[in-house]
Amino acid sequence: MRVIVIGGGITGLSAAYRLFELSSIQNQKIEIILLEKQNRIGGTIRTEHIDGFLIENGPDSFITTKPWALNLCRRIGLESELIETNTHNRNTFVVLQGKLQPIPEGFFVLAPTRLIPFLKSPLFSWKGKLRILMELFIPGETKDDETLASFTIRRFGREALERVVQPLIGSIYMANPENISLRATLPHLLEMERKHRSLIRAMRKEQGRDKQNQSGARYSLFVSLLNGMQTLPERLASLLPKDTIKLNHSVEGIIRENGLWTITTHRGNRFFADGLIITTPAYITASLLKGLDPDLSKDLSEIPYNSSVVVNLAYRREDISHPLNGFGFVVPATEKRNIVACSFSSIKFQGRAPKENILLRCFLGGSMQPKACEWDDSKIIETTHRELSELLHIKNKPLIMCVYRHIDSMPLYGVGHTELINRIKERVKTHRGLALAGSAYEGVGMPDCIHSGELAAESIASGLLS
Repeated sequence: MRVIVIGGGITGLSAAYRLFELSSIQNQKIEIILLEKQNRIGGTIRTEHIDGFLIENGPDSFITTKPWALNLCRRIGLESELIETNTHNRNTFVVLQGKLQPIPEGFFVLAPTRLIPFLKSPLFSWKGKLRILMELFIPGETKDDETLASFTIRRFGREALERVVQPLIGSIYMANPENISLRATLPHLLEMERKHRSLIRAMRKEQGRDKQNQSGARYSLFVSLLNGMQTLPERLASLLPKDTIKLNHSVEGIIRENGLWTITTHRGNRFFADGLIITTPAYITASLLKGLDPDLSKDLSEIPYNSSVVVNLAYRREDISHPLNGFGFVVPATEKRNIVACSFSSIKFQGRAPKENILLRCFLGGSMQPKACEWDDSKIIETTHRELSELLHIKNKPLIMCVYRHIDSMPLYGVGHTELINRIKERVKTHRGLALAGSAYEGVGMPDCIHSGELAAESIASGLLS
């Protein structure tokens, strides 16, 4: 049995490796071919080592509350290389009127779980604080879906949206909460409202349960890899059989005939397979499947994407007056700045910068300022350095400057996304031996992508081996 995986990002590599595992577990030979159009693996994961600095041009960590990335690291022998965030200064700041204000202790995304820190915080006006606390008395509504902005305003008021929710969620999805589906991104909030009516009440109960259940070894909320995130795709690739991965192979055609999938590349190569897993962005998948299934292609093309820019700037510590007593900051759209968020990389994780130096990682672009992706490197660096200097009181130019653009790489889950994905799943079921995986469907984070790839592999293996 042969299975072809299209795409060598973390989803495709996870799918290929899971097929390799299943072949061994089930004692069934599965030949795996992974086709990647670029000359490297890893997709958006891209680590560089420059003059003692560890530069992450893509994701710099993954969340541990979703277990799939952590479990994969354990299975491939990377657990000893996992590093947690530093134990001190686990704060996040929000820019308010040009100054960095800490998010109050106990404030989780939408709601305060500790009253005193919240009331003392300068992040909200007294009117805003009263409106947020009124959430305790607002009746719950049973809605199938709504935008994140609508939900936040309805329960907590506009100030909560503008000062916390928009910058926090906007920095994750690089999108405007007015266009983000609550059901597709944060469905547990809808469930909290349905079950407890008040999210403040629900989050306080959840926090109490978490404290009771904290026993044994636990990781921090986010973890990274000692030598950078590129370690993960490289390890996966090294464990696959020789000649599994075919770099510089751009797929141009997919047809199914005589019970087999026929894949044609730009070089004119033809590959035949019993099973096919496609892990490319939805708009590319739509193009590949247009001739096979126009309806499926149309649904896939309806998933929009945003672009972003990652800017890594390094400075001498003595040139930055701000104490950097946190992991980074987010910037509300109301501040009218170009930086969307900034991570203090060398504060957040060890080994990211030489002693007496600081590495800062900034994000620009997204749906609220798409023009930033079109700027040249010099304008991006000048703009980022200027705004950092204003916010962190930096007095000299950066030592190292790295710009990386992620064009059309972040899917946007709008209202109706869940129904759209259900339609796509039903169409895929009509094609034996086909599976789709990736960030376009049911989660944009690294654990979600790994899980998506592994589920696709298990689906193909069970369908073909049964």
